[in-house]
Amino acid sequence: MNKKKIINDPIYGFITIHYDIIFDCIQLPEFQRLRRIKQLGLTSLVYPGAQHTRFQHAIGAMHLMHTAIKNLRSKDIAISEEEEVSVLLAILLHDIGHGPFSHSLEHSILENVNHEDISSVLMHQINTKMDGQLDMAIQIFENKYYRPFLHQLVSSQLDMDRLDYLRRDSFYTGVSEGTVGIERIIQMLNVRDEQLIVDQKGIYSVEKFLMARRFMYWQVYLHKTSIVGDCLLVGILQRAKELLASGEQIFASPFLAFFLTQSFTKEDLQREDVLTNFCNLDDNEIISAIKVWQTNPDRTLSLMSKMIIERNLLKIEIADVPYSPEYINAKETEATRVFEVDANLAKYFVTSGKLSNKAYSSDGNSLKIGMKDGTLKELSETSEIYNLTNDQRPQIKYFITSVK
Repeated sequence: MNKKKIINDPIYGFITIHYDIIFDCIQLPEFQRLRRIKQLGLTSLVYPGAQHTRFQHAIGAMHLMHTAIKNLRSKDIAISEEEEVSVLLAILLHDIGHGPFSHSLEHSILENVNHEDISSVLMHQINTKMDGQLDMAIQIFENKYYRPFLHQLVSSQLDMDRLDYLRRDSFYTGVSEGTVGIERIIQMLNVRDEQLIVDQKGIYSVEKFLMARRFMYWQVYLHKTSIVGDCLLVGILQRAKELLASGEQIFASPFLAFFLTQSFTKEDLQREDVLTNFCNLDDNEIISAIKVWQTNPDRTLSLMSKMIIERNLLKIEIADVPYSPEYINAKETEATRVFEVDANLAKYFVTSGKLSNKAYSSDGNSLKIGMKDGTLKELSETSEIYNLTNDQRPQIKYFITSVK
């Protein structure tokens, strides 16, 4: 079978699958599941074009990784074929642990478990099936390989993951502020003492990348309507769990019911039944349940479900300071009256929290610039037109959802 396939991507054009092992991993059911998981969760409620998937993103990030490896080799950075294949596998599988609606339900299906943890466990499981062919890829993914720049290409402040999702999310949402010069940035990457650096000529491109990331967070990732949708989605699953725990019978597929009727910890990821059921969950599973729950006798569950399906969402307010307990209580009282629910259920319609946007951090994993005189400097020391002080300090805003 010819496994040297070509994928036509709307952003990069033709993407070539260069190695058989890459093709084999793409064909895995665990990876094909990413076709059914939206990259941006419920952001399509705001930007109708945001229908792209984790599958597309993973393929795109792998393509950028291949480009980066070619560029580094052109600068006499020695990278073996085994290392190339392994870092391609690491970036290809980096999001394999995402659950339905990506970050929206990150801690709702499995509480206090990050998608990176699930990705790591799944990669180990796949590695067992493939007789250890992913050994080096896992070391790179978990930052245990002796050449740290390979991990930094997968996960750092300027990695192939971020470069692809900024370009891809900008393309599909139509938010042009997220467009960055990916090709230029990759050309400016280099390696010094096994650490990833950026050549001095690339400073301005990196500055634009950081600005684009900040803009995309406020305009897309932390858009107020998306936040409302996420709050409702989390609330719907929480209410479904409460009803099942109280003995109520509600519709759910076997895979979804598995997680709604039980709680699991990070340690439970080693259980085969937990991973099997998780790998059978996708966006369709959740939406199908929510469509049925619109007619559930429980008024709270049915109201929230209708809000999602009909896009008749709650109101959201954004402020620079936290909302007072008195204000929150007043909103809950109003929700109790308007929605005709018990006072203890008003919390589902009145959610308060904070939003944090931090484009850059100089702690531990800062970007290093390779100066023309051979020295290395931290990015914040070299920028001439862009003050990184604000980007190192997260911008915090507070929100509350309530009755329209």
